[in-house]
Amino acid sequence: MCFGMVLLIAACAPRATAERAAPNPAATVVPIYVATGRRLDQTGPIFGLERTEGLRYFRTDVSVPPTHQPGQIEWPDGPPDAATDFVVTGTEVFPSPGAMVNEVRQEHAGRETLLFVHGYNNTLSEAMYRLAQIQTDFDTGMPGLLFSWPSAGDPRGYIYDRDSVLYARDDLTDMLRQLTRAPGDKVFLLAHSMGSSLVMESLREIALSGDRHLLNRISGVVLMSPDIDPDVFDRQAEVIGKLPQPFLIFITKADRALTVSGFITGRKPRLGMIDTVDKVQRPDVQVFDFSTLADGSGLNHFVPVTSPAAIGLLREILAESGPQSSDFIKSMALRLPKPKVLQP
Repeated sequence: MCFGMVLLIAACAPRATAERAAPNPAATVVPIYVATGRRLDQTGPIFGLERTEGLRYFRTDVSVPPTHQPGQIEWPDGPPDAATDFVVTGTEVFPSPGAMVNEVRQEHAGRETLLFVHGYNNTLSEAMYRLAQIQTDFDTGMPGLLFSWPSAGDPRGYIYDRDSVLYARDDLTDMLRQLTRAPGDKVFLLAHSMGSSLVMESLREIALSGDRHLLNRISGVVLMSPDIDPDVFDRQAEVIGKLPQPFLIFITKADRALTVSGFITGRKPRLGMIDTVDKVQRPDVQVFDFSTLADGSGLNHFVPVTSPAAIGLLREILAESGPQSSDFIKSMALRLPKPKVLQP
C-alpha cells in the first residue's frame, strides 16, 4: 500500500475524545494539570487544534477504571462508564499559571513535578489520558502536568506539527520557569516522539539565555522514541552543554511510526530507532533499546509505556531506585532483555 494511502486511511479513522461520566467509587481518580497552547473551541468548552498566543491552564480529573490493564487506555465503546472506561469526572480552569502551580504544590507532597510533552498527531484528549495511564501504571508519586502543544491531531499534519514545535518552545520554557520558581522546585521531563524535539529546543533556548540555574532545576529527562534527526540532536546537545541528569533515550528499532517519519524527512533513521551508539556520542546520555519488549501495539511507537512486559520491568526497577539514581541506570543495563544498552 502506498504511503499516501496509509496517511489517508489513518486520517479518516475516527478519533475518540474525553467524555464526562459520573464517578465510580472503585475507580482511581488521577488529577492531570494541563498547560496548553491550543485555541479554545468556539463551539463549546473544549480546547481545539488551532494555535493561540500564550497558554491556557486547567486541571482535569481523569477516572481510571478498576478493570484497567497496564499499558492500555480503555476508551468507551458506547456510553462512558467509569466502571470500565477512562472518563473525566471533574475540571477546573485556572486564571494564571501561578494559580495552577499553587494548587499543585498545596495538593501534592514534595517539590518535584512530572512534566509530559506528547508527540506528533496527538489530540488533547489522547494526551491527557496517556499521562493518566502513565501515572497509574508507574505510580510515579509526582503530580503530573501535561504540556499540550498545538498538534494538528491529524497524520497528514506532520509539517504543521513540526512548525508547532517551534511555535511552542518559548511557552514550554516559560512553563518550566513557573514550575521552578520556588526554592527546591524541580521538574522531571518526559517527552515522546516529536515532543522530544520540543524539549530539546526549549533546553537549547534556556542554555543560550545563560540560565544554568533553570537547567539545574531539571531533575532528569527521558526521550521516548524521539522523532529527531540524530545530527540535529547532537547540535542541540552541544549548545546545551551539560545535560540534566539522568538523560535517557528509549529506542525501538521496529518503530513503524518513526519509519514513516524517516520517509517524510528523507529516508534517514530518526533518533528513536538508531542502530549504533555512534549516533549519540555523549557520555552523559544513556540509550536503552526496548526492541525485544515490543508487542506490535501502537506501531511500536510507545513501547516503554504500552508494553506490559516493559511496564513490569520498569516498575520493578523504579521500586528499587528512583529514576535519578545511578542504580536505576545500572539496573536498566543489567535487566533489560538483549539487546540491552547500546555499547560503543
